[in-house]
Amino acid sequence: MEKHEDVASILSKLNLHDIEQTISQPYHKTGPGRPPRSPMGIFKALFVKQLRNIPSDRELYRRLWNDEALREICDIEEHEKPYHPSQLTRFRNRVGPERLEAVMNGLLEELVEGGIIKGETLALDATFIKAWSRRDTADDSRGLSDPEARVGRDGKTYDLGYKAHVAMDVGSDMPVAVVGASANENEKRHLETLLGKASTVVEKIKAVVADPQYSSRRVRDCISEFGAEPVIPFPSNHRRGEPVLRVDRFFRTSGSAVERRVYGLGRASVERVNSRLEFVGLECLKLRGLRRVMVHVLLCIIVMLLVAVAAIRLGRPWKARSLASFWW
Repeated sequence: MEKHEDVASILSKLNLHDIEQTISQPYHKTGPGRPPRSPMGIFKALFVKQLRNIPSDRELYRRLWNDEALREICDIEEHEKPYHPSQLTRFRNRVGPERLEAVMNGLLEELVEGGIIKGETLALDATFIKAWSRRDTADDSRGLSDPEARVGRDGKTYDLGYKAHVAMDVGSDMPVAVVGASANENEKRHLETLLGKASTVVEKIKAVVADPQYSSRRVRDCISEFGAEPVIPFPSNHRRGEPVLRVDRFFRTSGSAVERRVYGLGRASVERVNSRLEFVGLECLKLRGLRRVMVHVLLCIIVMLLVAVAAIRLGRPWKARSLASFWW
């Protein structure tokens, strides 16, 4: 897989039969009614949309009219029209986050078997995604056209949106589990679900890294129940005078050398994963409702994992994190 190798040539070398079976389940194959457009072709179109960070379904539709190479990638015959935005919407609604999560888990299993994902150290983080709506004037804590969106913390300010709670493997910088929620829900609330999903992918979790937002006795006990060591800095008003892991307002760490090293590796991994998720358009949300937002998040993660799977199958595992290898 050379740099800037054509996407069509790479996808043609991948056996996507398992993915095709999963996403084709909600479509009828026999009986009355018009035959559906190719679910796999639509999946490829959405794959390319995220990989090239195309901002909307309408823009993708326009490019499918004009770009012959893109039409070939998405299995569109010369006599066929491109996939209309309404068909992309129906695909998301029919396939849903449940089937996409099954696709994600299948790719993760292959990456674990291929030795890319070890899963010994996980890092947790919540990424804010701005909602495609303005606030409701009657209740400014929620969205007007998207009532499931809530106002929550976005860095140093507050905004309307959702959060993608992600567990990622520090060794490979690969997401291994995700939970979607409204932006007002605290990170601690979803930790057990997130670790439960991650534990089905990786066999042995030795350490879990998270920022001080996750610091609580309940969180530390929950991580210990999964057989892992919590590496979470204590706030300045907890366990004063004890040599525990802390982070000051200048992001300087103090504590044992081992914990400081693991925490540093975990936070660096979080930044790299978030950067790649931004590259595939995670923050470019044009959908409303938590279920559709989860479809968007899962498609972004699947793009990252498919790149890694392609690197393994083509015998170039060092390209597993190189999204640019799929550019053309």
